[in-house]
Amino acid sequence: MNIATIILAAGSSSRLDHQPKQLIEWEGKTLLRRVVDTALATPFRPVVVVVGAHKQQVAPELDGLPVTIIDNQHWQQGLSTSVKTGLAAVYLTQKDIDAVLFLLTDQPHVDRGLLLQLAQVYQESGKGIVASGYAESLGVPALFDRNYIHELLSLEGDAGAKKVILNHPDDCAEVPFAPGRVDLDTKQDVERFLGEVDG
Repeated sequence: MNIATIILAAGSSSRLDHQPKQLIEWEGKTLLRRVVDTALATPFRPVVVVVGAHKQQVAPELDGLPVTIIDNQHWQQGLSTSVKTGLAAVYLTQKDIDAVLFLLTDQPHVDRGLLLQLAQVYQESGKGIVASGYAESLGVPALFDRNYIHELLSLEGDAGAKKVILNHPDDCAEVPFAPGRVDLDTKQDVERFLGEVDG
């Protein structure tokens, strides 16, 4: 089974005073390096990292790693552009894929076990989508069968993978992931998170 991984890291972190959330450090690693290392600990290749707003600061974090870095020059037009850019990069390097796994940089508790479980449920459930369940909803990390590639490519504006998940509740399996509710969108979110884990 060929599963590709796409890490979306192109955002401007506008609610963090434009400080790149990708470079927030926790336990000696930036959030970006943490999620990339987690992805590389699985067999899911290629690993594509979509950069954009802070590419000059973010890309050096990935020096020497076996990942494909792709620049989303249209990041200002919304999350959908990163989804499309990532998918294009996957197909440039690996046309024969069964499914695509999407990850974000601001979910620090994502680990290898969760990603392997998403793949296992995909194999065993027969569902076309396997999403993480948290905060009374479903979201990423999420895995999409190749049959959903066309719909992912048709996303517009700030719509992301979650829109496709919610469009197909009958074809979606859930993997519980309570720590997914940790959301590092604002300065207060980050301070609260770092304070909790330090204290």
